[in-house]
Amino acid sequence: MPLEFGLWRVDDKPVRVTTRPMPLESRLEELIEADPGILGTPLLLIGRQVPTQHGKFVDLLGMDAEGSLHVLELKRDRTPREVVAQVLDYGSWVQELTNEQIRDVYGSYARRRGLVEELDEAFALKFGGSPPEALNSTHSLTVVASEIDAATERIVSYLATGFQVPVNVLFFRYFEDEGRSYLARTWLIDDSETAAPSAGTKGRGKQEPWNGTDWYVSFGDESGSRSWDDALRYGFVSAGGGEWFSRTIRSLPLGARVFTHIPKVGYVGVGTVSGEPQPFENAVLAIDGESRRLADLPLKGTYRSAGDSAKEDGEDRREWVVPVTWERAVPRQQALWRPGFFANQNSACKLRARFTIDEVSRHFGVIEDAADA
Repeated sequence: MPLEFGLWRVDDKPVRVTTRPMPLESRLEELIEADPGILGTPLLLIGRQVPTQHGKFVDLLGMDAEGSLHVLELKRDRTPREVVAQVLDYGSWVQELTNEQIRDVYGSYARRRGLVEELDEAFALKFGGSPPEALNSTHSLTVVASEIDAATERIVSYLATGFQVPVNVLFFRYFEDEGRSYLARTWLIDDSETAAPSAGTKGRGKQEPWNGTDWYVSFGDESGSRSWDDALRYGFVSAGGGEWFSRTIRSLPLGARVFTHIPKVGYVGVGTVSGEPQPFENAVLAIDGESRRLADLPLKGTYRSAGDSAKEDGEDRREWVVPVTWERAVPRQQALWRPGFFANQNSACKLRARFTIDEVSRHFGVIEDAADA
């Protein structure tokens, strides 16, 4: 049995507030949509009355800060067999949703509600960061009810505790007191955060598809170190100071499109890799049609040179330089940043975030190239 509790008004002497049946259980759907926080877990709602491929409709579909999906199904006076079978059927459907399909679900929901944010932007506004690259790695199923019978409790408890099916029941208690209405919640099973790995797809399609061309580059423009002014002027990106930092920058292939980001600042350029990675002390760039050693050019930044130890503690700490032909690049002061843009600590990685690619491409006027990529 779920934890039961009473409510008392204590303005003067204790007066117990009466529990009453929810006048319209379907109104719970509207209340949850208005404030998903009443569920007790921060959620971004991405769909309401979501059609499945089986001709049914999920009442509410949400996403948490880990990118896991939450199916919320109202009981609506159905029998135990009906409501449990329905939510399990929805689980079999939702575990197969790909990254693209999840974005389509949110897009339809946003258009109906007149929302202008893309999923990445809405996620960032809700949780304070960009969504994980892999969405829907887990999911949970919740039956929402004002009350359920003993048979439903037994079935849900059997599935959740005996077979680790990510299903639970969230009870709402409805109170009335001198013309005011109140809701209180409690879970059937304590561990409401349990979610089972989505089986079947084994991760297929959980990430956004990669177009095979676009890469993210993090350029550490720091005082006393490398300078974005140098990279902008001479056409390169670089990273170093340790194997972890330089390994990914060295993986950039010829012809890759790089979306360059300065941490905590924003995106400053889009360009194409035009040469192989080279240690700073050996790096040669094409400047005004002439090959020039980067170390011989007037630089604002400081970089590891031939006089530095190439290896310290057995680790390559040299600065590695990758030549880039900028399609469009701007000074640091004109960097572009929006909530939901992709950013991480890798010096370079494949860029799958369509929202970031589209918005940065549009801002820098390279939309046609992005579409052709």
